[in-house]
Amino acid sequence: MPIQYTKLFQLLSEKNISKTELQKSIGMSSTTMAKLSKNENVSIKIIEDICKILNCQPGDIMEMSKTADNHLLNLLREEKGMKLKGGLYHQTQVKLAYNSNRIEGSKLSEDQTRYIYETNTIVTEKEETASVDDIIETINHFQCFDYMLDIADQKLSEDIIKSFHKILKNNTSDSRKEWFNVGDYKVRPNMIGDQKTIAPSKVKGEMAKLLINYNQILYASFEDIIEFHYNFETIHPFQDGNGRVGRMIIFKECLKNGVTPFIIDEQHKLFYYRGLKQFSEERGYLLDTCYSAQDRYKELLAYFNEE
Repeated sequence: MPIQYTKLFQLLSEKNISKTELQKSIGMSSTTMAKLSKNENVSIKIIEDICKILNCQPGDIMEMSKTADNHLLNLLREEKGMKLKGGLYHQTQVKLAYNSNRIEGSKLSEDQTRYIYETNTIVTEKEETASVDDIIETINHFQCFDYMLDIADQKLSEDIIKSFHKILKNNTSDSRKEWFNVGDYKVRPNMIGDQKTIAPSKVKGEMAKLLINYNQILYASFEDIIEFHYNFETIHPFQDGNGRVGRMIIFKECLKNGVTPFIIDEQHKLFYYRGLKQFSEERGYLLDTCYSAQDRYKELLAYFNEE
């Protein structure tokens, strides 16, 4: 875990203050205290409130664990810089682009996606056609992943999110529609299936609130990242491409926070959609789908860590 709160409980013991007394003094919930006890992430405000009560600095109650070094991000960046073929970066590029685009309706196969990545060309069966937009969006996805790796350890912002959208939709047929607003928020209402989303006039304010609340978390946990994803998709800030942008954000935030990232594969898209639709009533559907996807990516990591 990136953060340890051992020093907090040592300080409480020295001052002869119980956990219950600390809770009551700042109005902290039992759930938040449990998170501190398990070295899980809490908001910056909680840390500030504790410091006021104990008359101390954040460094007096929390510390980074030795496992906080982001090995995976460094490895992906290294392989990207080396242009290494056949490695983890290569496989992640292909699998993430194929599955994320396929979930949104791309007709390209994984082999075709891999061929585009490796040769910058595409092969089709006799009399088979391929959508120009599918090809462009695949190439754009590769470029967006590279950009994401470059800024993965930066705080998530509107500018980063809009840049994801601009890269992903650049030069597509949608980008030639003036009202489509590539790289900026939607100007026309949209829906997810039969579900309404946030009205265009309210998107900027809702996105600002979402990012303020999320960025108060010192180190986001797996569940924090999934909750952000649900809220982002509920807002649906762009005219199209929200799913791909949202899943790129997930990968970025996992890398930033030392959480093993994952790829929702096309085979599990119905479970993923159900999880998003029912998240406000039952979080487990989406979380279980994402945990399963994380297990599959861990298998890929294990393969590349074998000696």
